Amino acid sequence: EENGHQNKRLKSDAREEDAEEQSKRSPKRKIVLLMAYSGKGYHGMQRNMGCSQFKTIEDDLVSALVQSGCIPENHGEDMKKMSFQRCARTDKGVSAAGQIVSLKVRLIDDILEKINNHLPSHIRILGLKRVTGGFNSKNKCDARTYSYMMPTFAFAHKDHSVQEEFYRLDRETLEKVNKLLACYKGTHNFHNFTSQKGPRDPSAKRYIMEMSCGEPFIRENIEFVVIKVKGQSFMMHQIRKMIGLVIAIVKGYAPESIIERSWGEEKVDVPKAPGLGLVLERVHFEKYNRRFGNDGLHEPLEWMEEEEKIAVFKEQYIYPTIINTEREEKSMANWLNTLSIHDFSSSAVEMQAKYKNSK
Repeated sequence: EENGHQNKRLKSDAREEDAEEQSKRSPKRKIVLLMAYSGKGYHGMQRNMGCSQFKTIEDDLVSALVQSGCIPENHGEDMKKMSFQRCARTDKGVSAAGQIVSLKVRLIDDILEKINNHLPSHIRILGLKRVTGGFNSKNKCDARTYSYMMPTFAFAHKDHSVQEEFYRLDRETLEKVNKLLACYKGTHNFHNFTSQKGPRDPSAKRYIMEMSCGEPFIRENIEFVVIKVKGQSFMMHQIRKMIGLVIAIVKGYAPESIIERSWGEEKVDVPKAPGLGLVLERVHFEKYNRRFGNDGLHEPLEWMEEEEKIAVFKEQYIYPTIINTEREEKSMANWLNTLSIHDFSSSAVEMQAKYKNSK
């Protein structure tokens, strides 16, 4: 019996020595990973500890980090131990082409290949850079750029019956869309574009740098456009509501003046466009790059060399998912049918009163 205990102890000591040796060979370093993923079937990016029925992107990522030997198993259970931080917490079903996470890992050989070997093909690590020890991808991020890919028939006026596959966006309507999107630029109180924020909550004020709609293009017989928006930070559902309100105006359900009114204290009924077409395109670290990007020790957080990989991933996994899901589930077409239920002229209080009276 004593010999048995002794053998176990020797094996245990040997394992610890191996782990120590491995740790010395590949010490932990603070890095950022450039991630791309198709968000369909996931409940967003952020991990929900102890909630296994709602699978997230981070569940698969952490599992791959452990299996590849980049982090010990207990770091997977307690993510603070590896100083993990994601740059943007994408919502359910939302995809990303340029998500950034910061964390401490063992810099093992062929690290990207080994992590990707343990990830499904619709989640890829496309790049890695060393960063300063105190780097936090969320706090150091100056701005985020999102895109929203949507079928153009969403802009057809409500009084015209439209065959979705044959609708083509005219120049005048595209100009109107861009004029309305430009209204969002600057700092505004977006309390009507998210839930659980009051008009006097300082955090409801957000700064939008750019917002515009690109030229239409055809995929699988349906015409699409991509709207791009760059802002300091966004609240939950904010972008989808910004786009939802523009669609409601262009279709003739709401007056143009509603955008201005939505920034006031009054509660305004703002419709939320489907989540399907939303993609986190890239995140910006301009201040960090100015300070550390050319200090001789760290690289600037720019991804020129990875641009081609990002484009290929979008064509392979993100765009086909958006197009096929739109064709099969008709998320935009079904949502457009709900616009007539919204009351764009009344405040929420008046709407509730009307609803009670009708009951």
